[in-house]
Amino acid sequence: MGQLTRAVVERYLAALNAGDADAVAACVTDDFVNEHTSAAGRSLTGRAAYRERLGGFLAEFQDLRYDVEELLVDDDRAAVGYRMSFRLSGKPVAVRGMFWFRVADGLIAHRRDYWDGTTVQQQLAAEQQ
Repeated sequence: MGQLTRAVVERYLAALNAGDADAVAACVTDDFVNEHTSAAGRSLTGRAAYRERLGGFLAEFQDLRYDVEELLVDDDRAAVGYRMSFRLSGKPVAVRGMFWFRVADGLIAHRRDYWDGTTVQQQLAAEQQ
């Protein structure tokens, strides 16, 4: 199961890095839970709702890139330490974070995302000065 979990997570991250909303949505279950822990994030449930939001997210976070710092897999669960970079309103931003995934039937059933929204706001404010 661990190899399948790793492959699913890697496919998901590659789709995000490619900016391919359909490929990202194809990696998740119909009842996918997308949980954000940051005050700036908004959680949701369901592949259809997730796909609907992805287009705007990928357009707003230009040149989005997740660089994996560490990927740990245990059976149907994975933890990914990442460095996310993007441009927001043309301003470069980079923030470290952590994904937690649960995989079911070869798809991501639950994703929990931990990152510090204050770090993003500080970088955007510094860019304005």
